[in-house]
Amino acid sequence: MKSLSPLLLALCALPVLAENWPGWRGPRGDGTSLEKNVPVKWSGTENVLWKTPLAGGHASAITWGDRLFTVGAVAETEGRNLICLDKNSGKILWEQVVVKSPFEKKHRENSHASSTPATDGKLVYVAFLDVQDMVVAAYDFSGKQQWLARPGVFKSVHGFCTSPILHNDKVIVNGDHDGESYIAALDKATGKTLWKTPRANKTRSYCAPLIRTLSGRTQMLVAGDKSTASYDPDTGKLHWYLKGPTEQYVASLVYNEKADLLFLTAGFPQHHLLGLRHDGKGDLGNIYHQAQITHPQVAWHHTKASMVSYVPSPISEGDYFLVVGDQGHANCLVAKTGEPLWSEKIGRSHASLVSANGLVYFLNDDGVAFVVKPGKTYDLVAKNELGEPTYASPVISDGKLYLRGDKHLFCISSGAAKTAAR
Repeated sequence: MKSLSPLLLALCALPVLAENWPGWRGPRGDGTSLEKNVPVKWSGTENVLWKTPLAGGHASAITWGDRLFTVGAVAETEGRNLICLDKNSGKILWEQVVVKSPFEKKHRENSHASSTPATDGKLVYVAFLDVQDMVVAAYDFSGKQQWLARPGVFKSVHGFCTSPILHNDKVIVNGDHDGESYIAALDKATGKTLWKTPRANKTRSYCAPLIRTLSGRTQMLVAGDKSTASYDPDTGKLHWYLKGPTEQYVASLVYNEKADLLFLTAGFPQHHLLGLRHDGKGDLGNIYHQAQITHPQVAWHHTKASMVSYVPSPISEGDYFLVVGDQGHANCLVAKTGEPLWSEKIGRSHASLVSANGLVYFLNDDGVAFVVKPGKTYDLVAKNELGEPTYASPVISDGKLYLRGDKHLFCISSGAAKTAAR
């Protein structure tokens, strides 16, 4: 019998990269995973390791080690709950009521538990609305509340969503609403407000900030409040501010390193898709409601409705930006130039895009996933039907996909022997 070569043995001994998914859009806040062994094919029963019934909500799950956390809203009790599961079995380990009060008004496509939690491996941070107060709370991994804070009011006829973002010793929440808007940073250990920066306008948006080191400085980039802006996440001080291009935003910004551009998509009341530069300072002027934008900060611009997303956040993958438009078209563009390469109808979608191993995962509202290889032409690798409506964004961790449906949380694992329903 032939023995394995030392090189092959060494390769076999290399650890398989496994990442925690600790908050909104994963470890980098942009939907990307560095993992390679991620499932490509599944159904409602095939390659389903487990599925667990959950209370309602559109929030994604997060993972750390063998724990998985998400939130849910229980209509019978009007409770907004933090839920902890065993990541490997799907067993619910504990569930804690964070807020119990009358449900707020919301858009028919929102939920009462839409804010994805965040964790630093020590505490789990959640955000809900309590009547008209934003509530941010921290729990340890055993389910014990460490603190609860109310950083500001929040009023919106479309309901509530602000996924906490972690930066150093801070929990950062976006309070863009139909009132005196703000962004606030709380101390992770105590919940004390460290800074609170007012926003210029009184209009709702639901964008989680993206934090990157760009142009030689740490930038917290956020769309909303009739603008796109950059702040210092340590102090809340403004780096730059660009008015427009529209009023309300939901999708988070993403960054493409090869093109050195930010990708902004916004869909209400006008449709705009932009490649943005990040080297500005101070007030950069106004591109508000412009049909054709010519501005030093804007590298390229599109207004075609089928290319523009209002809700799902886009993704950057290699040389490309990918986005699912409000009319249900998956789109791929050259990141540097904005050149459209292809557009394919996949159905209406609210889930943000994720990527792993050079593939991008689109998930529509009917629970149908399209696994696509980005490139000059549409290359569909797999099409998978979960059999349950899906609004939450997918999660990738430890070689598995976690998909939140209308009724269940599914763990997708290649080669799963059977479905362990709970």
